[in-house]
Amino acid sequence: MGLNETGVVACILNRHGSLGPAPNKRSRGELVLDALDHADAVDAAKALSGIDPTAYRPFNLVIADNRDAWWLTLTAVGQETGAGVRVERIPPGLSMFTAGNRNDPNDARIAAYLPAFEGAQVPDPDGGDWQAWESLLGATGGGKAADAMSFQMESGFGTSSASLLALPSVAAAHGLGHTRPLWRFAAGPPESTAFQPVGL
Repeated sequence: MGLNETGVVACILNRHGSLGPAPNKRSRGELVLDALDHADAVDAAKALSGIDPTAYRPFNLVIADNRDAWWLTLTAVGQETGAGVRVERIPPGLSMFTAGNRNDPNDARIAAYLPAFEGAQVPDPDGGDWQAWESLLGATGGGKAADAMSFQMESGFGTSSASLLALPSVAAAHGLGHTRPLWRFAAGPPESTAFQPVGL
């Protein structure tokens, strides 16, 4: 996940069955850096829609600014056949991504936590109140990984950090005072690591 000076944010997620690197494939983390080379989300999404799909393992990439949000996805089928990256505008409202499709009701984590986020108090960045969403990000689901937002498996794989990022409105970002984004980061499992502000 990254944020640039013009307020473009990009976040990459691996899709199902594609954890880790693979021979002759580029790092998907490069896509975040490529997105952040652009001044707005529209230009970033357009530029990254033309990447070589055979060069990367499957991914979900979210690119947003304070005007638009985009979902770029490369599935295993697309990666194998050379089919292009699919690009969709993310509609207003709450969306949730894991290793599959946006708001996928068949994903146990989305089925459990999308309604929880919808019902929770929305963060108030100006007032410094992020508590409800910080607590949800640290939900361990009784120790069962599929039922948790934050999990640790015996293999050592699990949640290693968490972020919350608020982008100011267009008016606030460009008006008097030039309001900056606010980013809170937990540098460890969020159920046991306090969120701290990131200096921007």
